[in-house]
Amino acid sequence: MRSVVVTGASTGIGRSAASVLIGQGFRVFAGVRNDADAQRLSAELGQRCVPLRVDVTDAATVARAAETVAAAIGNERLAGLVNNAGIAVPGPLLALSIDDFRRQFEVNLIGQLTVTQAFAPLIGTDPARSGEPGRIVMISSVGGRNAAPFLGPYAASKFALEGLSESLRRELMIFGIDVIVVAPGAVATPIWDKADAIDITPYASTPYAEALATLKRQMIAMGRNGLPPERVGAVIATALTAARPRTRYTYTVTPEPVQNFLANALPKRLVDRLIAKRLGLRRQP
Repeated sequence: MRSVVVTGASTGIGRSAASVLIGQGFRVFAGVRNDADAQRLSAELGQRCVPLRVDVTDAATVARAAETVAAAIGNERLAGLVNNAGIAVPGPLLALSIDDFRRQFEVNLIGQLTVTQAFAPLIGTDPARSGEPGRIVMISSVGGRNAAPFLGPYAASKFALEGLSESLRRELMIFGIDVIVVAPGAVATPIWDKADAIDITPYASTPYAEALATLKRQMIAMGRNGLPPERVGAVIATALTAARPRTRYTYTVTPEPVQNFLANALPKRLVDRLIAKRLGLRRQP
């Protein structure tokens, strides 16, 4: 049976990816951080879902998770690793806590490399294992190429993840392991309920208070009307199974050519002005 590890599988994109992959005959080791989520996923997704306790910021739990998977698959190789775990830290960069900024990178970047290093032997770097090398799917974002104000920590982590993925893809060619980026736009997941509860009052005395409140309203509305997570799960499955996969899949509510044009073709100064107008970012007197 082909096996895949998916981190951050308790809800949203990770949970949907696990469901889609199980439907296609995979066994999924679903990364979760607590027993309640493990029990719920087992009940919802059935026997082919194997909950895996792992915190990507804790190297010891990552190592134990890799040992657990190694014991379960014997001498075979993993068909894939989906690095999905992630958080979004909002706030204006000049007022942001450096500890919060560091936490963003610990989860979204350093954690991804920690997991990748631990599972690489199971994917294909260990020549003693049998089977075709697996693939690594990195979950980025449209924010990995186009950074919104007040989401600087998140965008910076995703820009960095895309650079890491490109270097890694070229380094792992010698093992036959492919690295593929999946970059969705806003996805309709419970993360937007958490966004609604984000406290922006610490920034009330900054020049950004009004624009922050506007962005929060816009992001919540966009997310709740965003992509169904099942569609992103299907894109992840394609990245893992296509005979000739792309190096990067962008999937948004806005058609991809339009998204790419807005992010990459328009002059940056024009994009700056459009964003400033939309959020009410006015020059201070």
